[in-house]
Amino acid sequence: MSSTPTIVDRSTWLDARRALMADEKALTRQRDELSRKRRALPWVEVPEYTFDTEHGPRTLAELFEGRRQLVIYHFMYGPDWDEGCPSCSFWADNYDGIGVHLAHRDTTLMAVSRAPLASLLAYRERMGWSFPWASSVDNDFNADFGVSFPEGHRADATYNFEPIPEPPEELPGLSVFATGDDGTVYHTYSCYSRGLDPFNSAYQLLDLTPLGRHEDDLEWSMAWLRRHDQYDD
Repeated sequence: MSSTPTIVDRSTWLDARRALMADEKALTRQRDELSRKRRALPWVEVPEYTFDTEHGPRTLAELFEGRRQLVIYHFMYGPDWDEGCPSCSFWADNYDGIGVHLAHRDTTLMAVSRAPLASLLAYRERMGWSFPWASSVDNDFNADFGVSFPEGHRADATYNFEPIPEPPEELPGLSVFATGDDGTVYHTYSCYSRGLDPFNSAYQLLDLTPLGRHEDDLEWSMAWLRRHDQYDD
């Protein structure tokens, strides 16, 4: 926002707002078309994985909980980390609690991380979340879906469908899976980096304000961010 905003009368503001609405409607139509193309992507069969969950070992197919679709947020939490990633925690604050609504559209939402299950559940309790969280510490799920880069998985690594030299141990992402009529599990979609923006309602709200995200002058874009129990006020 400029230091001196333009001040006008209501009529002039309405003219400017209606002009902007035309652009917003065009973007909505473009977004609808993009969503149609996303739904039309081909599917690819997924190998079997077994995860550690609070209900015992579960295969990827069992994570669907009897529904046809599964959305997995790849939450950055390495096997030897003391706590989860602050930015992934920010995203979790925004999607926690929506699982009941998605379930009524035949979709299960959960997080998967490489940290041991006990660490995940303790951190979830600390943060006051309720979404299901599974550990992939004993399989290559996160590496196969391009969000974890342990030793042995860093050569020719890619992130967001592009080569990434010297990748960090963990990066965020989201993947979507569906089941066929015979119960076969398929991968249908993944997104990473700025592709995760739509799943953060706090950022969507800030984008409506004059200050926006107010991150341009920071050392890095999310330098302001803290876990929700670590702000000073």
